[in-house]
Amino acid sequence: MTAESTLKKNAVAEHSILRTPLLNGDDPAAKRREIADYFNFTFERYQSLFDTLKSDEAFYRKSIPLRHPLIFYYGHTATFFVNKMLLAGLIDKRINPKFESMFAVGVDEMSWDDLNDDHYEWPAVEEVTAYRDQVKAMINKVIQKAPLKLPIDWDNPWWAILMGIEHEQIHLETSSVLIRQQKLELVQSRPEWRPFKDKGKAPENSLVDIPGGTVQLGKDYSDLIYGWDNEYGQHEAEINDFQASRFLVSNQEFLGFVEAGGYQHDDWWQEEGLAWREFTQAKHPTFWVKSPKGWQLRLMTELVDMPWNWPVDVNYHEAKAFCNWKAEQTGQPVRLPTEDEWYRIYDHSGLSELDDKPALANIHLDYAASSCPVDQFAHGELYDVIGNVWQWTETPTYPFDGFKVHPIYDDFTTPTFDGQHNLIKGGSWISCGNESRLASRYAFRRHFFQHAGFRYVVSDNEVEQHSSNYETDQMLSQYAEFHYGESYFNVANFPKTLAQLAVEVMGDQPKGHALDIGCAVGRASFELAHHFDKVTGVDFSARLINLGVQMAQKGVVRYTITDEGDLVHYEERRLDQLGLAEVADKVEFMQGDACNLKANYRDYDLILAANLIDRLYRPAQFLRHVHERLNDGGILMLASPYTWLEEHTEKSEWLGGFKKDGESFTTLDGLKAILEPHFELIRGPESVPFVIRETSRKFQHTLSEVTVWKLRSKAE
Repeated sequence: MTAESTLKKNAVAEHSILRTPLLNGDDPAAKRREIADYFNFTFERYQSLFDTLKSDEAFYRKSIPLRHPLIFYYGHTATFFVNKMLLAGLIDKRINPKFESMFAVGVDEMSWDDLNDDHYEWPAVEEVTAYRDQVKAMINKVIQKAPLKLPIDWDNPWWAILMGIEHEQIHLETSSVLIRQQKLELVQSRPEWRPFKDKGKAPENSLVDIPGGTVQLGKDYSDLIYGWDNEYGQHEAEINDFQASRFLVSNQEFLGFVEAGGYQHDDWWQEEGLAWREFTQAKHPTFWVKSPKGWQLRLMTELVDMPWNWPVDVNYHEAKAFCNWKAEQTGQPVRLPTEDEWYRIYDHSGLSELDDKPALANIHLDYAASSCPVDQFAHGELYDVIGNVWQWTETPTYPFDGFKVHPIYDDFTTPTFDGQHNLIKGGSWISCGNESRLASRYAFRRHFFQHAGFRYVVSDNEVEQHSSNYETDQMLSQYAEFHYGESYFNVANFPKTLAQLAVEVMGDQPKGHALDIGCAVGRASFELAHHFDKVTGVDFSARLINLGVQMAQKGVVRYTITDEGDLVHYEERRLDQLGLAEVADKVEFMQGDACNLKANYRDYDLILAANLIDRLYRPAQFLRHVHERLNDGGILMLASPYTWLEEHTEKSEWLGGFKKDGESFTTLDGLKAILEPHFELIRGPESVPFVIRETSRKFQHTLSEVTVWKLRSKAE
């Protein structure tokens, strides 16, 4: 019996493996059952992952400083279902508003040294488990009762259910990485999460000729398998001949780089990678452990003697440094493959979409909860074209032609179009559902760890730098034009006007540090930086923040704005043309929740909250504590059109706009009631107009009411 057939016989849950379902059919009842099975299987397997945590301490102690503790991820996927199903109209009320705020926003830090010191008061594990049970029951009821029209496309409300399932598949993998990074004494082995046992000497790697050809990527929006927004559109490229390594780089092959001083030799590292290496003081791969017994490898729940014939787990920087070392050793142009080249490797292997049960690859948790030997699964002349570990590429993610943002998850991909998130291909041993599909396009920051390794190529082909310069998402483009574009109907630029008003009110007061909370894409932050030593812009939306970061780092944003229908024109706005380039280094942008800001957001001379309070889920909570973040005599400027909507703020949380004791109670009344114990109203209310361009013939003209409040002296 071959090793491969032995694995097939011993596969984990061989008869209960579920793949991504088709979204068409002529039997809605059968489709309900299929989606219910897929949902419950995924939901329960995610639950079982957290059984590898030995105690409550493992839920609350951060695995790494850059990420939330595991209790967040335990609750996050359930919260995601609720939030997206609300947006899709499948449900009309929340299950637990507190949890659905607390567990909503994850972490994609800007750099490895961007420490996340959040101060959430996390609920008990038992509470989150009970909440997950409530969500599970709710979703099963929706699947059973909600109207279902086939096929399910991304305009169909049921798309939100598939989105939630695939989102949980992603976090099954990312949470397993965090568990692998948790302290060993806080985790425990479980039968359903057992690793491979086979290990030995690695095969010697060699090169396989990959013929050139045409690569055609991108899905049609009528595709019958669920996909994330970045998979849709069209891309075509012609690729010349090249060579690819037969095997993934094994721990043994990578040992040669380590023993050659690979982590001490600066010339093999790119600038960004060298900075990461210096900051972390890395001397070998993160999951390698040097012990008296020799090299060992940290798996998800245990430490084992080094399996030299397993693929090495590294980040992009380490993989790139190895390739540079290999190039120097061999005199050949060794590098990582591009995304297009990976698809040529895939085509050459003769693989087809994953449909075997179990797969002829170490993927989808079909066999075990770890990597396996690099010569275990042959794919034509190569091995592990898919599965075992993800494979880093040279390609930062970018949008295909025809890319669109899904309206209920508008910041899944667009924040990664920054040139700093490289694509990984092929999937790992735990990649399930959409992650295992040929069309999947996942990208991570280059210092991340994601059960990822690499294979190298030898190629003189130029690495194409794909452009994602022009922001085509309609909402982001409108914000870009609102902040950095033309003025319409003789109405002055709104963020600039507010910044000027704030500076005017402050007069000779100290202007050390300003907070622009709800900064959107950042124009007011830059304007304030003309007068302040430092400005911090904070917004809940990663999509908006990303555009501000791009402007600060590159000094330019490019976007399309709609004329009519599908007709658009292109705009380019530059900081230097706006007279703001010289202050960019005084501005920083951070993602944050105004209702739950970290304690370190304090000691400001000015806080500007523009068009924010009527979009907060608990505006009073923000306002009751805002005085704690200002210096003595500091200024708080509020601007809002008071457009209270229950989709943003439950009516019980509105500051005004209702009858109280039989009389009209305005938002200004509410502001005074909350702020006057700590503040003096020194200016306003006054109306400041703004105009938002939607098309060449449609504009929103709005009046925002501005009030300026001065913090009373603590001595008063």
